[in-house]
Order: sequence, then C-alpha cells, then structure tokens
Amino acid sequence: MLFDLQSRGRRTAVKIIYLGLAVLMGGGLLLFGVGTGSGIGGFLDVFRGNGQSTSSQVSSAETSAARQVRLHPQDPRAWYALAYARVQTAGLGKNYDQTLNQGQGGFTASGRQKLVSASSAWQHYLKLDPQNPNVVLARQMATAYSQIGLDQPANAASAMEIVTAAQPSYAGYATLAQYAYLANEMRKGDLAAAKAVSLAPSAQQRLLRNQLDAIKRQVQQQSGRGGAGGGVVGTG
Repeated sequence: MLFDLQSRGRRTAVKIIYLGLAVLMGGGLLLFGVGTGSGIGGFLDVFRGNGQSTSSQVSSAETSAARQVRLHPQDPRAWYALAYARVQTAGLGKNYDQTLNQGQGGFTASGRQKLVSASSAWQHYLKLDPQNPNVVLARQMATAYSQIGLDQPANAASAMEIVTAAQPSYAGYATLAQYAYLANEMRKGDLAAAKAVSLAPSAQQRLLRNQLDAIKRQVQQQSGRGGAGGGVVGTG
C-alpha cells in the first residue's frame, strides 16, 4: 500500500508517480535499495529466512528492546533497537502474507500496525538527536512510510535525507525528490531532483529529469497549484 491519500485524484497522482519511476529505473529500485550501490541491501532483507527460530529471535529482540526503552527512555540506542525490531516483526508470520498483492506478497493489517509502532519508536529515536542516525534503519523507515497507509510523505522524505547524506546516489535522491513533492515541499524536491539528475548516468539524465518534472507537475495539479515553480534543474 502506498501513501493512503484521501481524495481520489490524489490517489491517482500517487499511482502515476510510482508507476513512472518504476518504469524508469526498474521495479523496486528506488524503494528497496536495489542497484543503488549502497551495499546495505533493501527493506525486505530483514524478512528473509522466516523460520520459527527467526520469528522467536525477532520476538525476543522486540521484547528486550521494549524493556530497555522502559529502563532508559532517554537512550537513543534503545529506541533504535525497538524501531528496528518492530520493522523486522512486521515482516514475519501473520504480519506479512506472501500471497497478497497477486502473489507478490504484502503487509497484513497487523503488519502495517507494527510499522506504525516502528514509526513511533523511530520518531523518538530522532527526537533524542543521535549524531549519526542509522542509515539502514532510515532507508527501511522511508519505505515503511509508503506501506503503513498513512499520509506521511514528509516523514519519508526526512528519512531519505538521512540516507542520501550518508550514501549519495541518483536513485536515492530521486526517491527523496518524489517524497518531497508528495509532501508539497517543492524546494526540497527541486534540490533533490537536480542532484539526482547530476548523479545519473549521462544516457539517463534527460529521461530522469523529464520524469521528475512530470511528477512535480502532477502533484501541483492535484494540490491546485498549477504549473508554478518551474522544472528540475539538471544537465543533459
């Protein structure tokens, strides 16, 4: 489930945006870290090998992390551990059904609720202002915000800012741009889009620039802002 936006037109815009980027860069490239050169794997890496022992380990990790949060509520490491454990839990057992979405798998209602809980822990972690927010968890949370059925593209954009600051790539910046545009943070989206174009292979720059321009225009039209704001600045 992508961002659950209330108006029919807004939902259509989101579908167009994600379909366009999927066609441009290959399904799953932007949201799941495939082909970004980060070397850290994607959001679904934590869901592999879903055996009983894995489920028990993840459950124990979540219980332990929750206890540490109660004992040390001002420790960012405790909140990080809790957020990470909840993201893992969301992908196990009844929370992630391999038969959903026409056999491609997907989060059940309980799985999405686990991601909501992970979001709460993640926000506590960020409020404690750790000097170096964990990039792996930030990438996972950016994707989680597109799955939990909440209109939170601004939170997704903030998570992707952490990712791109530590591991700049054209795919990462393109993802940041789309989240920022969906959040109506046009300036942030323009800067990310321009950076994405500058980092993209030369043969793809024009196509990427046109795609991101189209995304921006679609969002502006749906929000009643028309075509104000210009296009993406880039090379190619």
